[in-house]
Formats: sequence, C-alpha cells, structure tokens
Amino acid sequence: MKTLLENISIVPMTAANYIIEKGYIIIADNKIEEVAAGAAPAGSYDLKLDGSNRMVLPGFINAHTHAAMSLLRGYADDLPLMEWLEKKIWPLEAKLTADDVYWGTMLAIIEMIKSGTTCFADMYFFMDEVARAVEESGIRAVLSRGMVGVGPENERAISESRELAKKWNGKGQGRVRIILGPHAPYTCSPEYLQRVMELAEELQVGMHIHVAETAGELEDINRIYGRSPVAHLESLGFFNHQVLAAHCVHISEQDIEILARYGVGVAHNPESNMKLASGIAPVPQMLKAGIPVALGTDGASSNNNLDMLQEMRTCALLHKVNSFDPTVIPAYQALQMATGNGARSLGLDQDIGQIKVGKKADIIMVRLDEAHFIPRYDLIANLVYSGHASDVDTVIIDGQIIMQNRVIKTIDEPAVLAQAKRVAARLVGK
Repeated sequence: MKTLLENISIVPMTAANYIIEKGYIIIADNKIEEVAAGAAPAGSYDLKLDGSNRMVLPGFINAHTHAAMSLLRGYADDLPLMEWLEKKIWPLEAKLTADDVYWGTMLAIIEMIKSGTTCFADMYFFMDEVARAVEESGIRAVLSRGMVGVGPENERAISESRELAKKWNGKGQGRVRIILGPHAPYTCSPEYLQRVMELAEELQVGMHIHVAETAGELEDINRIYGRSPVAHLESLGFFNHQVLAAHCVHISEQDIEILARYGVGVAHNPESNMKLASGIAPVPQMLKAGIPVALGTDGASSNNNLDMLQEMRTCALLHKVNSFDPTVIPAYQALQMATGNGARSLGLDQDIGQIKVGKKADIIMVRLDEAHFIPRYDLIANLVYSGHASDVDTVIIDGQIIMQNRVIKTIDEPAVLAQAKRVAARLVGK
C-alpha cells in the first residue's frame, strides 16, 4: 500500500520551528518513505490525499490517561482530590464492569482521535477490554493495569498484569504495548514495588506510576520514609527501569536531578492539576534539565476532556503566568511536549513522534481555512494558541487512515455514544 499526501504544509518536528511550506509525504505500508518540499514525484499510488490548506504534523501523544473515566465526566466536579476520589470516584468505579470499561474506553478513543491523538498511555483496570478497544479502533496505546499494593487485590494485580502482557504485548500489528502500572508510592509498599520491579524484569517492560501529585503525598512519604517520593523510588532502584512518572508536581531541585540522571519520562497534566488544585509542576526547570516532559490529560473526570490541543495551550499559558515570563514554554516547545517528548517518555521515539523517513506513519492533517488560522504569520503559534480539536481533519495511524473528513472509519460512533449513555445512567441509578 502506497499513499501520497501532497500540497501540504509540513511540521515534521525534527528541528525547532522548521516548516516545509509546501511539500509531500509518501507512506509505504505503515512507514514514512519520503518527505520533501515541492511537487510529488510521478508514480503509482494506491491513494492520493490532497492537503491543500492543510497542516500535516505527527499525531499527538497523550502520555497519561485513565480512558474509561470518560464515563465519569462531570460526575464529581469542584472537589478536593481525596474527597473527589474517596467519596465520589472510587465508589462509582466499584460498580464498573468489564463491558463498561470497554465502552468507556471506546468513548475516550473517539474523543482522542477526533482531536488528533494517535497514541495514549493508559492506566486502569479490566485492561483486556481496553486492549480490545485499542486493537479494534486502530489507535496506538501503551497500557498498564493499575496495581495497588494494599488490600485484597494486590496479588490479583500482579497475576493480571503478567497475563495482560503475555496476551496483548505487540498485538494490533504492534500498536498495543503493555507495561506495568504500580499506582503510586503511597499505595504500594517498598516490598510490593520490589515485586513489581521483579515482574518488569521478567517481562522486559517499563512502568507507569503517579509521583508527587499532591502536597499531602509529599508530606506522607517524607514522614514514613524520610525522603521525597522521587528520592524514595530512587532508593528502591525503581528508576533503573524505564519509568513514566505522572504529575511530578511537588518536586525539588534534587528530585529533578534524580529524574534527569535516570532519564525518567514525566507526564505533565496541567489541566487536571489545576482543576484539582494539586499545584503547578516545575516544568520549565525539568525541561532545562533535559527531562523529556510530555503532556497528558489525565482522566476526563478531572479535566474534563481529552483534547491535547487545549492541553498544549493551557501548559504554555500556565507556565508563562506562573513564572512572570512570556518566553517560557514557547509554542514549538509545547508542541514538542505533545509529540516528540511523548514518544521519548513512552520509549517509542524510534518509531513515532516525528515525520521522518523510516518512522511509522502516525500523522494528522489540520485544516487551515478557518478564521482563527488567518493570518498565517506563524503556523506553529496558530496551532498551539488558536487551534481547535475540530480543526483536525484526517488521522493516519500506522499508515492506515483512521479518520477522514472528521469521520472515523473504524468505529460506529453513534453506537458507542448510545452505549456510553446507557452505562452512565446505570452507574448513577437513573
């Protein structure tokens, strides 16, 4: 299968602010075969897409989600984190079935695809159903079964994670990747984290964990272990493995040095952190230290959407006002966090995150003929500061056209929306 994208403005994310004003991309099967300026060469193509008035760039990578929590969107807003979790979210999650998680994940995938996300990192439960949704929809994902080391399910989490990896790692033509998901240092004892690390060695996979999300967590871990959450994990040898650390809000200069030294990927979730009043992560300092800080939305129950364009804009504006410096997180860097840094943080940078020969074709096309994109002084700034999810016109994942003219080809969208409404009504007893 050979596909040609022509007459396009290309933002390849291979060098700062580099744009091919008018060029073409040739995709052979699932990989990018050629990227260049000018007119496309004559040849035989199975499919041609005219990208006039379109910007083409790598698909967005949502580095931290709980996809099925889309079913809880708007259920418990404007509450402190622990009250939100303990009194609202966890009781409702206890009612979720495997089938519910499938429909909630499909709902999230629709939202993500329609806003340009081609890959997401997810931590939840009933992960077989999440993997099934990923395989069927055509999206790419890095999945982890949430593992809590206290209570009756700690053993089940270990066994289910092992089975999940054996069953699903590499499925969907390689689009499904399984890692481990120890929830957080405050829900997993050192002994339990040691067992998780041993399982990571056995399966040769990385780990996804919440770290230093709240001031309360920082205080508790310091009180119990005499160290910050980051230093505590380092003392256990946790960072000797590939790690994706979500949040990292309450961290010190010493913590940043540790994360940088071990090459830990960080998923920054600005809107969720703002909405739950968790704090502001020191992202400019982490980026300066060379940490691959990516962007995530967190779950739709604490955001309340999965729109990475909005997340980029929020990230850039939040850190400008927090530092009183308008030059902090410029547009290109925000876009880099949503693309190349996401790929690095997930260990997928050999395959995705750039439009480059040999990379997998995870590509989106964005309409430029809307009023908010005119004038076009700076395409990247227009995208980050003015772009809407609805501007995403076409989504290609692993060389396959998943959405064209805003119609998703792999999902029966009305059926998913209807099922999600039925599940939500049952959960709240309506």
